[in-house]
Amino acid sequence: MLRSKKVFLMLALLAVTCMVAEPAWADRLAEAIAEAKPQGEPGYLGIPGGPQLNVIIGLVWAIWVGWIFSTVGAFGGIMAGVGHITIYGLGDYAKSFKKTMKLNKVVTDSIRVSNQWLVGTSAALSSFNYYKAGRLVLPLGIALAIGSVSGSILVPILTAGKISLKAYLGYFGLFVLFLGCYLFYETTPKGQANKKAAKQAAEAFQKSVKDQQSGGEVDMSEMGVKVQKFTPTACEFTFFGVEFKFNPLIPVVGGFFIAALASFLGVGGGFLLVPFLTSVAGLPMYLVAGTSALAVLVGMISSIFSYMMIKNTPVAWSLIGAELVGIVIGSVIGPKTSKFIPDKVLKYIFILLALYVGIRYTTKGFLGYSLVPPF
Repeated sequence: MLRSKKVFLMLALLAVTCMVAEPAWADRLAEAIAEAKPQGEPGYLGIPGGPQLNVIIGLVWAIWVGWIFSTVGAFGGIMAGVGHITIYGLGDYAKSFKKTMKLNKVVTDSIRVSNQWLVGTSAALSSFNYYKAGRLVLPLGIALAIGSVSGSILVPILTAGKISLKAYLGYFGLFVLFLGCYLFYETTPKGQANKKAAKQAAEAFQKSVKDQQSGGEVDMSEMGVKVQKFTPTACEFTFFGVEFKFNPLIPVVGGFFIAALASFLGVGGGFLLVPFLTSVAGLPMYLVAGTSALAVLVGMISSIFSYMMIKNTPVAWSLIGAELVGIVIGSVIGPKTSKFIPDKVLKYIFILLALYVGIRYTTKGFLGYSLVPPF
């Protein structure tokens, strides 16, 4: 009963938000359409001649988005961006208008905030599921979230309506490519040299999963994250008998810069949080997805509010609705399947996706064409 009331309250809040914001969205969109004077049947956002979007494709793609984000703690927003930019063709559509035109920037901002709706929903579900499983470092996630609030509010205010699609694509790809290369370095012997605790915890976790599969009675959540000490300058916790420690002030600062960059790119920030959590905090990948999700969730709430309520950015609600159904499905499956995937394999999944997406969008944004084919 209590859960039903919470769901009703959230839906009511969303409805009020939409009713308040919609007139402003209409004004910004109407001005952009009046300037561009597009012709044809109404399509995306009701724009004459805009792309006609298939919600079934959105549903299927969103299942993949929810699964990958809830499995590795990253690439939800990036994969959502691939769907909106490439599969739906919204990137080429925005580029069909001059980069100085308002419609180019309105569609670009709409892509950014639509990505964030998907990853924010996945982050909420993933945080809950990983917390129940004992695979979320709550103090670390909260510290990152505190820093993320100001960063995710500030960037939409400063950049909404000012970024062209071409520039967005280039920066989007460049940062992803850099992070993929860095995480690959971490898989080398030199990069693994200072990751002994993470490796030990990952091996203990994998052994417990195998024991459980063999019929042994293993309480995975009981052996999960246990906070031993938490002060403003020091936090200590254990995971499967291995001790970890960090200074909470560091993720607060890191959360600000990660959220600021993620909000600029219109993604969740998981692709930045994963290297941060594995390098700075020294966590195994089995703890990264849940902890990343909590930080991403707070940043997404702040950023979506800024884009939609402060900068009046429109979204296609029929498409978002279908995609959110897919996100729920993928986000429920992800935590249940990730425990069967080796820690190093999770990293390689991240690396391969980062290299592919990074090369594709860096070249498309800065050269005008992609060096790798679409999905």
